Amino acid sequence: MSVFPLDGDNINISSIVPPPSQNKQDVNLSDLSEKDKPWDKHRANSDRVAGYYHGTKYNGYANRIDDCSKLLDFKLSPCYEDGVLKLKLTAAKFCRVRHCPVCQWRRSLMWKAKAYQFLPKVVQDYPRYRWLFLTLTVKNCPIYDLRSTLNSMNKAFTRLTQLKTWPAAGWIKSAEVTKGRDGNAHPHFHCLLMVPPGYFSQDYLSQGAWVDLWEKSARLDYKPICHVRAIAKHHDPKVLIPEILKYQVKESDLVSDRAWFLELTKQLHKTRAVAVGGVLRDYMKELEQEPDDLIGEDNESSPDEGHLYFSWRKEKKKYKLVD
Repeated sequence: MSVFPLDGDNINISSIVPPPSQNKQDVNLSDLSEKDKPWDKHRANSDRVAGYYHGTKYNGYANRIDDCSKLLDFKLSPCYEDGVLKLKLTAAKFCRVRHCPVCQWRRSLMWKAKAYQFLPKVVQDYPRYRWLFLTLTVKNCPIYDLRSTLNSMNKAFTRLTQLKTWPAAGWIKSAEVTKGRDGNAHPHFHCLLMVPPGYFSQDYLSQGAWVDLWEKSARLDYKPICHVRAIAKHHDPKVLIPEILKYQVKESDLVSDRAWFLELTKQLHKTRAVAVGGVLRDYMKELEQEPDDLIGEDNESSPDEGHLYFSWRKEKKKYKLVD
């Protein structure tokens, strides 16, 4: 079974072929597959982002996004238990522009799939270790100060991990940037920490202690907002992977303001979204790299029952079935 369960619904065979009275171009991907409905939203937002880039120094990005994911090739595989066909993405051309909504979405899915693949091995090797979810923030900054603010935060996080009181044996850190109501940027870190068994009995840090440590490490003159919570002992750390490895910038923020978005592109150029440290680097260092595959490799050996092709129709904001 594939370790990338990213696409595909089970589809009734009768729904694959439209009735004679129905043109194939009237059949939408979102009508056939519930799980593939996000394609329409992400591709429509990609059109908006490309529009923002056109006529600027990022015109090359615009052209690449215009050509991104215009045709999707889905393989049909039989599901013998209930007599239906399974829809699985097998080919598409992606632009890999950092802020392309389609590629941002696919990249997040690949990171999550990789983490889901590696986490069971970590839990097996460190069965008594516990997990914390930590959020670290600073005050909002003007969008044109975002790069310097993130640089300062990364240095502060390094200092934090070097303190004697730092409890984590391993960690995953992701940077997220949201747009404040005042137009300023709100950079913050989401961190998944793996702590030794004695953390809650000997080395426990209250939320107030975390605030003090982050204030000291970031060399702030105010009390920052920090949140920390433990994952229940009987819960799998996979429950927080979607929160850690989500988009660096919310899609709604990417398309809300052209000037803000263009400055964001400049500020985040060649910055790192995800970092892994401690013992977790031995398992998950791939999360720091751009995924080679944005489709999702298929390890299944099931027969190929044919393909369905869907073309993006910009004016309709839908992926339509084509010959």
